[in-house]
Amino acid sequence: MYSMSSRAGFGMTSKDNPDDSHAKPVVLVVDDDISVREALQPLLELAGWRVISFPDAQAFLDWNESEPGQVGCLLLDFSLPDLNGLDLQERIAKDRPELPIIFLTGFGDVPMSVRAMKAGAAEFLTKPFDDEVLLTAVDRSIEKSREISAERASLKVIEERYAELSRREREVMALIVSGLLNKQVGGELGISEITVKAHRGRLMEKMKARSFADLVKMGQRLGLEPGARG
Repeated sequence: MYSMSSRAGFGMTSKDNPDDSHAKPVVLVVDDDISVREALQPLLELAGWRVISFPDAQAFLDWNESEPGQVGCLLLDFSLPDLNGLDLQERIAKDRPELPIIFLTGFGDVPMSVRAMKAGAAEFLTKPFDDEVLLTAVDRSIEKSREISAERASLKVIEERYAELSRREREVMALIVSGLLNKQVGGELGISEITVKAHRGRLMEKMKARSFADLVKMGQRLGLEPGARG
């Protein structure tokens, strides 16, 4: 465990490009054992990641309230002096879905691990663990974080475009993405088919939809339902 030889050439250290340190994925370590934190720091930094460590859950939560979301993962000890790992996982699950959690524990508790995995934990490692196993888990989790962050950023753009639509354009969009023809949409809304076509053209332009199929996908991501009027 914590051998420095596992991935000496895996990536850059912060010294290789100091100006880029905050752009790199961050590995957050929450463990009340200072020896664990001190051992993991150089190992993870040598692999090319930025590392921030915390002695307990509250210290992490205080930091988490002010630090903007970033691609990375959380190495979380089950047994903490304040909130335990499962409680902390529950606290941050909704706010930080882009932060996969790798649980660390000094003992094998099957019910605890099952509960953690059901709640969305990315990995569950029992101490002492092999460096290669840990680094592979972190690498996999960061890639997952990157995918989730990209998906959230993409959805935010779509939501911002949708917010610029007029009320009527939103009504038309909800109905056409549900599969209704222009004439049927007009019947639902009490407007002419020509007017529906005009609204449709404008909303597709505002949404920057490349095709009708693209617009339908946007509607699905927004969770639009037939008859949505918001």
